[in-house]
Amino acid sequence: MPNLRLALSQIDPWVGDIARNSDEVVHWTRKAAEAGAQLVAFPELMLTGYPVEDLALRRSFVEASRTALVELAERLAAEGLGELPVVVGYLGRSEQDVPRAGRPAGSPQNCAAVLHRGTVVNRFAKHYLPNYGVFDEYRYFVPGNQLSVLRLHGVDVALAICEDIWQDGGRVAAAREAGAGLLLSINGSPYERNKDDVRLELVARRAAEAGCPLVYLNMVGAQDELIFDGDSLVVAADGEVLARGPKFEESLLVLDLDLPAATSDQTDGLLLSDGLRLVRTDLGGEPLPAPAERVTPGIAAEVGDEAEIYQALVTGTRAYVRKNGFKSVLIGLSGGIDSALVAAIAVDAVGAGNVHCVSMPSRYSSQHSRDDAAELAERTGLNFRTVSIAPMFDAYMESLGLSGLAEENLQSRLRGTLLMAISNQEGHIVLAPGNKSELAVGYSTLYGDSVGAYGPIKDVYKSLIFRLASWRNEEAVRRGETPPIPENTISKPPSAELRPDQVDTDSLPDYDLLDTVLDLYVEGDQGRDAIVAAGFDPELVDRIVRLVDTAEYKRRQYPPGPKISVKGFGRDRRLPITNRWRRG
Repeated sequence: MPNLRLALSQIDPWVGDIARNSDEVVHWTRKAAEAGAQLVAFPELMLTGYPVEDLALRRSFVEASRTALVELAERLAAEGLGELPVVVGYLGRSEQDVPRAGRPAGSPQNCAAVLHRGTVVNRFAKHYLPNYGVFDEYRYFVPGNQLSVLRLHGVDVALAICEDIWQDGGRVAAAREAGAGLLLSINGSPYERNKDDVRLELVARRAAEAGCPLVYLNMVGAQDELIFDGDSLVVAADGEVLARGPKFEESLLVLDLDLPAATSDQTDGLLLSDGLRLVRTDLGGEPLPAPAERVTPGIAAEVGDEAEIYQALVTGTRAYVRKNGFKSVLIGLSGGIDSALVAAIAVDAVGAGNVHCVSMPSRYSSQHSRDDAAELAERTGLNFRTVSIAPMFDAYMESLGLSGLAEENLQSRLRGTLLMAISNQEGHIVLAPGNKSELAVGYSTLYGDSVGAYGPIKDVYKSLIFRLASWRNEEAVRRGETPPIPENTISKPPSAELRPDQVDTDSLPDYDLLDTVLDLYVEGDQGRDAIVAAGFDPELVDRIVRLVDTAEYKRRQYPPGPKISVKGFGRDRRLPITNRWRRG
């Protein structure tokens, strides 16, 4: 059987930075060439970053991508890399009207191309366009209608883009009809908890359906709320995992594949499954035997749930800070579990020297919370200061005579004002400490604890917050380091400390119970009656559903944060603010 050495560039494209992304393609192509690769692939929309959202509707951006593609092909050849075929995603446009979709010629397309010997030798567009969850690709793109097959060193390689293998039929079935020896899919597949198991099952099933090994190349990094975890896969037709990339790390995955020799003599234009038109591109090269020294592919080790989620939160926070041009972050450090975990994430994301924390005690702040905040700062080495809000609070109270909830919220808003003032003065980006449980039921203060540009734990339920904090401390012990979070912060009852002896359970159900109901209602989209039928107290369910529904206006004003669940607040869950439906 012919051998093909494949290089998968699992890397992090930056949205809108076409020049940087092109440089990265050259850099990683050179590494692939040095490793003796005969084909190198890059992720979906590599040149533009992913997702581009309404940038796809700007003709100037589309044309910049198309121009950069041609220039990249020429540059690769000029730098001595032209003999190595490169598969790369880019933003393109349709060349003809698509009456059924109501799109004229020139409409945007999610495309990929093959670069070889200084030219663009093949272009094709994504066939299946996802329009669920976080995806809006029908809003932007026109689907492609061809199956591109590369004949290289005696092997036929069929090409696909992400959703093309998530849907039945399409390019998977067409690859089998075309007699492909390998199906290569480039992806921008966002992270969710447990999605790695779903991907592996999917890729194994599609490899069997295609009748050949399947390569699933995914990007890493993050873009706004979306995190990309890599976890690239190569799976044989019988389901055996041949290679697996690391999670949340840029890497070049190189492996030798023994593949069936190309025998098909089907001609261009042949119609295959779903009306896909076969387009063959012969890149030449004689069939090659297995090399004397084969590259042994790595299979990255699996990690536990808390470790994976924590890595995702760090990845999202680091990307948001760096890609938006900031070097440092600012956090209000209360001594509570939420701000403590956010501080630990920030230290791991951008380094302790770039994390600035402020303790802002009021008359209701306990001494143990003040001590816990100071201890976390000492353990991690982050920058720490104390600014009391008591004088400001007293001035407001003297002028306004507030009481009850207004008095409590005033304290939070004073802290938010202080954080933004320091941010403006010193140039730090503010991180908001709100968690998903609180955001779900509106247990937060607009223009107070919701102040910030990014919310690292926005999609993390409170019960998971405690598990992540414990895991991070255990991981520090395993590494021989000082655990970053004081044990007292983890063990004490959570409290906003806005009135004497306050604890969260004064206003909310126990978090384990609350989070279970929220998971059914938010992630599961189950209505009130279904949740009650599952054995939960009707009054409790009615209360939680009412709190969730009436807090939508608050969530709309909360900053973005990394998505880790199947349905996060923001891109995923889109409900009207003005809404009289109260039955769940």
